[in-house]
Amino acid sequence: MGDGFQVIVDLDADEADARRPARRVVEWLVAEGVVLAERTRCVPGQPLGHPPGPHWERAVTGDWDFEPSDGLAVHTGRTGFTSGADMPGTALCPHCGAPVPLDDDTAWRRFATAVRTWQDTGAAAVDCPACATAVRVQDWTWDEAPIALGHLGLEFWNWPDLTDGFRARLTALLDGHRTAYVWGKF
Repeated sequence: MGDGFQVIVDLDADEADARRPARRVVEWLVAEGVVLAERTRCVPGQPLGHPPGPHWERAVTGDWDFEPSDGLAVHTGRTGFTSGADMPGTALCPHCGAPVPLDDDTAWRRFATAVRTWQDTGAAAVDCPACATAVRVQDWTWDEAPIALGHLGLEFWNWPDLTDGFRARLTALLDGHRTAYVWGKF
């Protein structure tokens, strides 16, 4: 069956700024009773996370048929988040909206190299073949298999689906930053 996850990624927080909004979000989640303040071994692959709180259902859709079995991992460092799928089919330029098909090795290799460079250095760009703009790799959007690169990610493990309203309220705490929603199973 596997472990399911949902991540809200702040696309605009930088390395120096990620901890402040992370604290604000966790404080809000604790005040709402969605997660507990204490950190325990409750998330796969992470040493510590915040377990579900007494009002975790405030975050999820009403048609759930299971309770969260794991907690919330808060990532505040340069991290690439992926749905777990092999690769997206298309990258979309944020400047001109042109789709860049990634079905051949050459196109995908340009993006994969840029993602690795960003993870190593914090900066990388891919030129859009349609408008010739050098676009930061973290600003591209993806179809089919979401990828998000950021310095702040809120990763809910084995929870029912988060509601759009909950995700919007959480996003509002991030100083108007753009966010991405990535979900999948491992």
